[in-house]
Amino acid sequence: MKIVVLDGYTENPGDLSWEPLKQLGDLTVYDRTPVSDREEIIRRIGDAQVVFTNKTPLDRQVMEACPGLKFISVLATGYNVVDVACARERGIPVSNIPSYGTDAVGQFAIALLLEICHHIGHHDQAVKAGRWTSSPDWCFWDYPLIELAGKTMGVIGFGRIGRKTGQIAAAMGMKVLAYDRNETEEGRQLAEYTDLDTLLARSDVIALHCPLFPETEGIICRETIAKMKDGVIILNNSRGPLIVEADLAEALNAGKVYAAGLDVAREEPIPADSPLLTARNCILTPHISWAPRESRQRIMDMSAENLRAYLAGTPIHVVNG
Repeated sequence: MKIVVLDGYTENPGDLSWEPLKQLGDLTVYDRTPVSDREEIIRRIGDAQVVFTNKTPLDRQVMEACPGLKFISVLATGYNVVDVACARERGIPVSNIPSYGTDAVGQFAIALLLEICHHIGHHDQAVKAGRWTSSPDWCFWDYPLIELAGKTMGVIGFGRIGRKTGQIAAAMGMKVLAYDRNETEEGRQLAEYTDLDTLLARSDVIALHCPLFPETEGIICRETIAKMKDGVIILNNSRGPLIVEADLAEALNAGKVYAAGLDVAREEPIPADSPLLTARNCILTPHISWAPRESRQRIMDMSAENLRAYLAGTPIHVVNG
């Protein structure tokens, strides 16, 4: 059994072991594969039966050029890099890694929010630059400091991660609203379900935790921002294309949106001309919500579990039927 990992570096930059996969076959791990070089993708897969990918695309041309391919596993939850319909036609199960980062991603959403509320990094640097030492007062602050207790968080997408973010927000004394097409009893115990317009109008903080579907792409845009409170805070560590970035930058610079905390971008890595890079009060991090070692270890363990289940004839976490 030949196994190829096309882009393993972000999953394992050296602090984990590939041994769980090595035990299951002849393993080749590439740190990175050029995502736009289809010929190189095909060459690296070669006659392998099993391919693991994170962001390297596997489209129809790649699959047709690699007839030995029998199983694909994505080193993530999202699987839009794989043409799952073509894989289904060819009898190739595609598995993903569900719910490995619920705690980490929920924690990170709140970290973005707390940074906006207190600008701890900025004030740390200000102190180290000597500004406190030379201050005429015993304290200073360069941004409004925000207390969250009593404010309202609206969560768009109230699955596992959305509920985790809501749970932490509630623990800080926030009221939680939720918008999701699938309401659950677990969600009702934590939040008040509303329609989208109500959530937009009532929320002081809006957190995005929904999947990227045609109906959610651009869900934050000029039209929906206009329905929000003045001075709203927007958080997104789900998918970049949920936001029309030019519209958000415009709203930040105008003050309609007080601040944004974003761990994702429409295009990644973020391009140098992104309007978000120069937008007022916009905190950007490089898609790292998912990346604590504990989360990545779960990805490694579940990837091996996916392959063992396939080899046993009972594939699990299959996303293409």
